[in-house]
Amino acid sequence: MAKIVVVGAGLGGMSAAYELRDTLGKAHEVVLIGQGDHFSFTPSNPWLAVGWRKSEDITLDVAEHAERKDIRFIADGVERIDAGEDAVVTGAGERIGYDYLLICTGPKLAFEDVPGNGPEIGHTQSVCTTPHAQQAWQAYQRFLADPGPVVIGAVQGASCFGPAYEFAMIVDADLRKRKLRDKVPMTFVSSEPYVGHMGLGGVGDSRGLMEAQLRQRHIQWVVNSKVTQVREGEIDVLEHDARGQAGEPRTLPFKFAMLLPAFKGVDAVAAVEGLCNPRGFVIVDKHQRSPKYPKIFSAGVCVAIPPVEATPVPTGAPKTGFMIESMVTTIVRNIQAELAGKTPDFEGTWNAVCLADMGDTGAAFVALPQIPPRNVTWTRIGRWVHVAKVAFEKYFLYKMRHGTSEPVYEKYILGVMGIERLKDGRH
Repeated sequence: MAKIVVVGAGLGGMSAAYELRDTLGKAHEVVLIGQGDHFSFTPSNPWLAVGWRKSEDITLDVAEHAERKDIRFIADGVERIDAGEDAVVTGAGERIGYDYLLICTGPKLAFEDVPGNGPEIGHTQSVCTTPHAQQAWQAYQRFLADPGPVVIGAVQGASCFGPAYEFAMIVDADLRKRKLRDKVPMTFVSSEPYVGHMGLGGVGDSRGLMEAQLRQRHIQWVVNSKVTQVREGEIDVLEHDARGQAGEPRTLPFKFAMLLPAFKGVDAVAAVEGLCNPRGFVIVDKHQRSPKYPKIFSAGVCVAIPPVEATPVPTGAPKTGFMIESMVTTIVRNIQAELAGKTPDFEGTWNAVCLADMGDTGAAFVALPQIPPRNVTWTRIGRWVHVAKVAFEKYFLYKMRHGTSEPVYEKYILGVMGIERLKDGRH
């Protein structure tokens, strides 16, 4: 019997634990370690931050649902990984050995990279976690009572641009519903070289489509820029030209601001010698396995992926939800193969599928695969994307409540679109 420990109980970790149980059966032990008691569906955080959701709508108790699938859940987090001894030490001091370790921790939010940024050490809000989004909703309510300029965006080194676009347009839609939009100048700030770059080098006509959306909504933009400092009510921005040369600094006033930070690896993972790159992201091969530690696999935002292309201001490559599920399936199938004495040669497609809600419409980005050259690349805008995003929220929460790793709609509907989790058409 193998003992498989999954660290991280978010989108990747919960999916991994369920898929391990479904694929391997009850002959093997699965242990899931999370930081806290609850799973949060983080893609819904922008809705929570404007009051369109409540935290209880998008969270669930992990232990209750995991234990129904005979998965042991520990809510104390991981203090240390002893990779040389095949063990982890929890926050409560329990030492747990493993035959395989899956690292799905997600990122550490590097707000400290920009002085004054972040809800805990600075003056801006965040939608990266559900507690942050709840805090943003409190700040947003105060803002509604005394509206003024809004700044939303992503700082240098950020890799997750979709939620920034989402939140800007959701705020725009919400203010229009409240008849307050005329009192709120809005500016979108990003390290991307152009609007719609998304950390992907653009997806189809994403530049033209997203610029049109911002113009239509009267949202100004400042791209190819670094945020150098945030003070109460002011954001200092330094724009750059195509060669990366800095221009004149600008100061943007705000009454409400949300800036996505750059990411790092979490401390317990980053501390393992030879496991990670300098930013603390786990280095993996094409089978999602650590080259240095063969018993360690990793999936999700904590995985090291090089930027799609060099940009004048640093940007990272995003890891979308479907891409994370692709990584998870790759790991599970490789462990299954190895336990059966077969060659663990499964590879994920790393297809990028992003549904970005815009409040009353939405944008869908599909890049197959994520890293160029691509077989398929397109962007579509329409109300159907908003409906699809809501449906995806309901389906994913259903999966987490019922321990289902891949419901019918994913297997067949995405299959019709040519979107597969594994290479070579393997399921």
